[in-house]
Amino acid sequence: MGELVVDKHVKYILSVEKRKDSFESVVLEHLRMNGAYWGLATLDLLGKLDALDSNEVIEWIMKCQHESGGFAGNIGHDPHMLYTLSAVQVLALFDKLNVLDADKVANYISGLQNEDGSFSGDEWGEVDSRFSYLAICCLSILHCLDKINMEKAVNYIASCKNVDGGFGCTPGGESHAGQIFCCVGALAITGSLHHVDKDLLGWWLCERQVKSGGLNGRPEKLPDVCYSWWVLSSLIMIDRVHWINKDKLVKFILNCQDTENGGISDRPEDAVDVYHTYFGVAGLSLLEYPGLKAIDPAHALPVDVVNRIFFQK
Repeated sequence: MGELVVDKHVKYILSVEKRKDSFESVVLEHLRMNGAYWGLATLDLLGKLDALDSNEVIEWIMKCQHESGGFAGNIGHDPHMLYTLSAVQVLALFDKLNVLDADKVANYISGLQNEDGSFSGDEWGEVDSRFSYLAICCLSILHCLDKINMEKAVNYIASCKNVDGGFGCTPGGESHAGQIFCCVGALAITGSLHHVDKDLLGWWLCERQVKSGGLNGRPEKLPDVCYSWWVLSSLIMIDRVHWINKDKLVKFILNCQDTENGGISDRPEDAVDVYHTYFGVAGLSLLEYPGLKAIDPAHALPVDVVNRIFFQK
């Protein structure tokens, strides 16, 4: 099966940060905030967060904040709920949430809630159940969940549930593992998992495991390392993770490593990237792989960080 090449992955993540002139860096410039979260969360799960200068990262993050309170994917870009959560999560990793004006960020998020309880991702108005999760997770970390209409938010998420037990991006939308994580995660954070048919959804999710041991996001799709997070975290939150073969999934993730240069790809032999590196390591953490810090399946942060946020431990 092989082992997780921790030192190689740390080296890879640090190298990604330095290659700002590469093609990948340029085309993904608008996603840099997400990349910072993926890379830094990986380092923390590996116990190597101190490999980067936290002050430099925090200074850059705060330059991405707009007057509205929201954060952009990079300096000079527009704010969006997606980047706002990533910024808050990175600050939480470094135990630096105190640099934020929590009310300002919370007001930006609450201002994006619509009359039906759904959330828009930004001022342009696109609605997606992903944004409900982003809003609820971010406000939870900031201790500001009282800023939104929680009943309407939960009812909107429940309206996205399908007859197969899964959830879509809007009511009637196709069930997808990524959307399921967002809806189940938001319901878990708000104490509303009674809206989930756990056996029916658990069946749909465990059916995502294919012969290689990997997980896919929808029926008849190829397996992808990122679903080691989206599917697995949802199964854990509804207490049905024992319905899949964990050993085969561990083997699939480890087979997606670049054992020479570090990084994890979507499937064996493909090119690595920081996105799949994070979700591969996060998946292994959920599988209790030796040597990794535990991760909270709802907030997508290491358990010790979540304990610090909510219990000052």
